[in-house]
Amino acid sequence: MTAQRLRLAIDTGGTFTDTVLVSGDETIVASTKTLTTHQNPADGAMEGAQRVIAQSGRALSDVTGFIHGTTLATNALIERRGAVVATVTTEGFRDILEIAYERRYSQYDINLEKPDLLVPRERALTVRERMAADGSVLIPLDDDAIDALMADLYVSGAEAVAICLMHAYANPEHERRLRDILAERRPDLTVSISSEVSPEAREFDRLCTTVANAYIQPLMESYINRFVTRFEAEGVTCPILMMTAGGGMCTERTATRFPIRLVESGPAGGAILAARIAARAGIGDVLSFDMGGTTAKLCLIDNARPQTSRQFEIARAERFIKGSGMPVRIPVVEMIEIGAGGGSIAGVDRLGRLTVGPKSAGSEPGPVAFGRGGTEPTVTDSDITLGYIAPDTFAEGQIQLDPDASKAALTRVIGERLELDAVGSADGVSRIVDESMASAGRMHAVESGKDLGPRTMIAFGGNGPLHASRVARSAGVSRIVIPPNPGVGSAVGFLFAPVSFEIVRSRYSLLNSMDIDGVNDLFETMIAEAKEVVAQGASGTATETRRTAFMRYSGQGHEIEITLPDRALGADDIIRLTAAFEDEYRKQFSRPVPGMAIEILNWAVRVATPNSDVPPMPETPDRRAFNVAEWRLITCDVDGVLKDAAFVARADLKPGDFVPGPALIYEPQTTTLVSADFSAHVDAIGNLVLIHDQTGGAL
Repeated sequence: MTAQRLRLAIDTGGTFTDTVLVSGDETIVASTKTLTTHQNPADGAMEGAQRVIAQSGRALSDVTGFIHGTTLATNALIERRGAVVATVTTEGFRDILEIAYERRYSQYDINLEKPDLLVPRERALTVRERMAADGSVLIPLDDDAIDALMADLYVSGAEAVAICLMHAYANPEHERRLRDILAERRPDLTVSISSEVSPEAREFDRLCTTVANAYIQPLMESYINRFVTRFEAEGVTCPILMMTAGGGMCTERTATRFPIRLVESGPAGGAILAARIAARAGIGDVLSFDMGGTTAKLCLIDNARPQTSRQFEIARAERFIKGSGMPVRIPVVEMIEIGAGGGSIAGVDRLGRLTVGPKSAGSEPGPVAFGRGGTEPTVTDSDITLGYIAPDTFAEGQIQLDPDASKAALTRVIGERLELDAVGSADGVSRIVDESMASAGRMHAVESGKDLGPRTMIAFGGNGPLHASRVARSAGVSRIVIPPNPGVGSAVGFLFAPVSFEIVRSRYSLLNSMDIDGVNDLFETMIAEAKEVVAQGASGTATETRRTAFMRYSGQGHEIEITLPDRALGADDIIRLTAAFEDEYRKQFSRPVPGMAIEILNWAVRVATPNSDVPPMPETPDRRAFNVAEWRLITCDVDGVLKDAAFVARADLKPGDFVPGPALIYEPQTTTLVSADFSAHVDAIGNLVLIHDQTGGAL
């Protein structure tokens, strides 16, 4: 009998590294959480892999599919741990980064902190050349200009170079020539060119994206090579695919060329999981809630498809203010992320206000209760003090907790300043962090023109199930779904991601007079490039192609994404595209503008392997009361009173079982808090479904 294929997924986060081993299509054989080893993240990943392999009784050589996601790229940009970067722009455009959008992100803030765009002016270099917007050469790139540039690069001390020449998206000839010359004369330099990293109009965004790619490329190339070598030495023979921010997978080769696409790859896996759960359960409107040890991520999902974007900002100076960070233009699953996780540090500021995050204790030293040298109380310390985390079931018994240390830290740092005991301090920390996450979700929904009230929250992550009912109450959400193995939810989501690659190219055209043959030729070129990348990770597998156009009324500053038919365009499509654009414009802005010319700035192609089929949802059995055998004392999150909460192992629950709140439903990697005003039952596929019914629930 042939053994079923094994697939391994590893998600390296800021605090924990999550590992999942799946047999066949969806059967989870084993999963685990290990502390992230920041000195060498591959150590924590290997520990997790060896642990799940040992539980399965198989060997790493039996693994036929391997997907990896990491926060290393994100953290390197946030913590400024990248290479020394110089920029090369067209002569006369040295100050693109300094000028930026020509506006202040907070107009009346006299202490405004400008975003750190990684390259000071002294490393902003230029070269004499010029392309026109149509790709024609206005000023050739000559040898004298290149010789002068080489001298300037040597003096700058740069380790990496970001090349972004005017209109290189229309004609990349000069950028490619510069890259080839640098590779020959300065092979020690890492070079990123905008015509490959982000071939779109808008020089500032294109340059920022290229800078960010160059900044992390040496670090990520070294990390990926060491990671792959380590696992190959332990017996892994299959390709290791990398998760991307857009919700797809790419090969290690593509990842080392475009590491900027790995930013936020872990949270993207969580959104994919939530979308799949929504598809199987027939849930239309979803708010996914992923709370880990360092951050919380919220994403809107409609009709089993996560909301996506082509732009986001890294390391905002003001986390909720657009324009205060470094913009990058890559395909991303759109979500809001805040510094609110289990490791978020709590304290009291100089005005006597209780604060939580965004600074995190991470895994080194971690919360005070971990006994690894942490001295500042965290959200996890508060949850332990309130009784929501039971030390005897935490983290599969791999981490021993010290509740007394948590109480002492809360009293010392918060209680003594605010005249509160440990429980009062913990309750304050809990309420602040939960309201921060709920308000972030409300803001994200409002910015998207949507309402959270009718949505179902799908909660996962190491701390998501623990805080879900509290965040949902504050956000006005009345139904929560906790999937199986929620503590490693993002890693599980990796296993459902397609191998994919997306390309966007700028080619300006008025819709009514566009060069249809030229556009079709452009699509053929982009599709061939994308298929070549996808084939590296899924050779011989059928693919699906999605074409889109980014359209706007003439003179507007931003575009609307419109899906195109998967075929060559014809003259009749102009009328269809006009109608499609006006319909979408009407949805977003109430009505179209009659008589306005429509223009197209960018064209995009996404080539991906097909999504795996979603199994049908069986009928859920009638609800029946679960016989609770054990109770634990907790501080009720509704009224702050000590109450007995049912203490139930999730493994003991069967479809149809019903547990009224308050209750703690524990499993190896997390605990679900069923608040006193919620009830929980198990659906046909093992999801925990929490309902806000105000009374604690009744059959």
